Amino acid sequence: MPSKPLMVFPVQAPVQQGAFDLYTTIIEAVAASGETLQDGDVLAVSSKYTAISEGRVVALADVVVTSEAEAIAERYQMNPKIAQLVIGEADHVFGGIPGFLLTYKDGILSPNAGLDRSNIPNGFAVLFPERPYESAAKIRQVLRERLGVKLGIILTDSWLMPGRLGTSGVALATAGFKPIQDERGKNDLFGNPMQVTQRGIADSICVCAQMVMGERDEATPLAIVRNTGVQMSDVELSAADVAIDWRMCLYVESLTKGLLEHPLDVGEHTEAMM
Repeated sequence: MPSKPLMVFPVQAPVQQGAFDLYTTIIEAVAASGETLQDGDVLAVSSKYTAISEGRVVALADVVVTSEAEAIAERYQMNPKIAQLVIGEADHVFGGIPGFLLTYKDGILSPNAGLDRSNIPNGFAVLFPERPYESAAKIRQVLRERLGVKLGIILTDSWLMPGRLGTSGVALATAGFKPIQDERGKNDLFGNPMQVTQRGIADSICVCAQMVMGERDEATPLAIVRNTGVQMSDVELSAADVAIDWRMCLYVESLTKGLLEHPLDVGEHTEAMM
């Protein structure tokens, strides 16, 4: 646990629409903010900002639509070009609702494989970084070489919590510290050994960062998170360090293979028994 108050510093940076030097931009933006990066800090970087720096911006006019995408677009009332991009990017497509497909991409259940059309000119879409964990590791490496600081890096994104309104932060990729803190085998307040709890440290830090980064016109794709208490590490990370196979996901399996033949509305069932 951190011994000092958790602190989050927003860092504004220039709006970008095409490939650019992300590392120099980060260094200059932090300097312009009046802050400095310190050993042990976690730097949250917008995954979209990272993707744009890598040229992962697609003009919809250039997308060639297949018959498969046409069929999916018709079924889910989508723009066929968006449907084409989604099925081309997703690792797995489960289904959808009007306008959206539920996909598995880079270890995250996400709408439309992370494809984003906000904060980019009309007629374009931004994809996920091609290799998010490599991108995060490279940011950490370059900042360490140029600034001499030992940082953690998170590529931030936002997602919809099942059954809840509103988006919340999620770590698309992490570098420099373990994203999961395993509590299994440790005792709770009453001495009972924890059985299943593993804390999503990277996701929790991401939520804190996104409170100051915003989602709209804030132009704040960076945030410095200080006093998290995480231990810096040079261990190479991948989606396997944080994600589970979607076939083992409580939400996915409960609503597919594990679905009750006659789902219960427990509230009504309980009232009927009284």
